[in-house]
Amino acid sequence: MKINLSDLHSGHISGYSSYFYTGGRALEPGRPTAVFIHGAGHDHSVWTLQTRYFVSHGWNVIAPDLPGHGHSAGPGLKSIDEMAKWVLAVITELGVRHVMLTGHSMGSLIALQAAATAPGQIERLALVGSVAPMPVAAPLLDATLTDRNKAHAMINQWSYAPRAQLGASSIPGLCLTALNERLMQRQAPGVLHTDMAACNAYIGGFDAAAQVRCPTLLLSSAQDRMTPPKAIEPLAKAFTGGAPLTRIILPDAGHAMMSEAPGAVLDALWNFASTPVAHQEAPMT
Repeated sequence: MKINLSDLHSGHISGYSSYFYTGGRALEPGRPTAVFIHGAGHDHSVWTLQTRYFVSHGWNVIAPDLPGHGHSAGPGLKSIDEMAKWVLAVITELGVRHVMLTGHSMGSLIALQAAATAPGQIERLALVGSVAPMPVAAPLLDATLTDRNKAHAMINQWSYAPRAQLGASSIPGLCLTALNERLMQRQAPGVLHTDMAACNAYIGGFDAAAQVRCPTLLLSSAQDRMTPPKAIEPLAKAFTGGAPLTRIILPDAGHAMMSEAPGAVLDALWNFASTPVAHQEAPMT
């Protein structure tokens, strides 16, 4: 049985029109499925390289726009728990199994909470640029309400490694900070504040980690100033369920690692996805 979906599939979750990038291919319930969750103020497009690679190598791919983001209608959801339930509803509605759930930044908290809420639905968990708790600096949280342009500038300043701040990119002529600013600008007003407030309020990370029973990847970057590798230590220690835990630190990127080091992020995710559970490598840095 195949579920025929267009490149941008429209469905209705919680009464609102929702969109999921699928790589332009039909979802097949027998295939493994990679679900990619974007971070605050972003949409599915941040996963362009990773989604295209997975779908071209035999996987189902689902990269949703969270409510109020990108092509998805409705107001932004106000808590990480609500977002996690929404993601699980997407997975259930689309009827896929053998799910590897990947999230970046705010998306990592969503993925973590979803894996803890419905452990039977998630076979692998990848947290990219994650930390728990994930506090948001008061000046940034205030700026998301009072001055969106200032908030975008602050996010760009903290998200990218110095090399990217100077215009360096793996794609000649591409300015990563300008690209990220345009991506944030196209989101609906108020969504960035709702996202940041949800991250700031989420306190369930340690409890959720303790309930995870699937292999987990913690992928971070050495030059990340928003979720630095040292800050992830308490979260890493909270994974007490006994499932394999893999840790990778990329050397030459900041928090926005999917655009700064897209190939390295893809390699880490693909190697994690391809490694049999029984032979999962020991934690590494």
